[in-house]
Amino acid sequence: MAKQPDPARRSQRSRQAILTAARELVSEVGYAKLSIEAIAARAGVGKQTIYRWWPSKGAVVLDAFLALSEAGPEQDMALPDTGDLEADLKVVMRATVAEFADPAFEAPIRALNTEIINDPALAAQYQEKLAGPVDEAKKERLRSAQRAGQLAAGADLDLALELLYAPLYQRWLLRSGPLTPQYADALVDAFLKAMGPDIDASTP
Repeated sequence: MAKQPDPARRSQRSRQAILTAARELVSEVGYAKLSIEAIAARAGVGKQTIYRWWPSKGAVVLDAFLALSEAGPEQDMALPDTGDLEADLKVVMRATVAEFADPAFEAPIRALNTEIINDPALAAQYQEKLAGPVDEAKKERLRSAQRAGQLAAGADLDLALELLYAPLYQRWLLRSGPLTPQYADALVDAFLKAMGPDIDASTP
């Protein structure tokens, strides 16, 4: 008897084809010219297949970016913790700078940021699926540094992340300077000067 096709496997193939098509097209034509019709044609599926899984092209681009970065709930997002906060942060920031400078990542990231600005629902999805879990992993590493006395015990960790990452996002967004390993290291150095241990609190 002939083996019956596996609907789940076929569905997964279609989903991956859609995400790949969205990623390729947003790099080729930009977000403004991207359409569900074009994604469907490139992926070899019907429009309704896309709308069954995603409510908008912005949502497709978000999931395409998540697939590209291999970030999902099942992924271990923990930051390195060797006991040396400076070294660990420089590893992470150098990797982040390299990612933002990579053309394969830049187009979908820019497209996603453009849409998030104008779509509160997509912004909420982005926060829930990616930004929130990643920020929590970063804050857990900073909490470890606080326990080790390498970071101010009373530091506001949300503010700390903004101090560390906001300059990078601004430079990338405005294309105001090169994204280099040296720049990543300088961000970490400035961050540690601003958020280092509270000398007064540690003095007997």
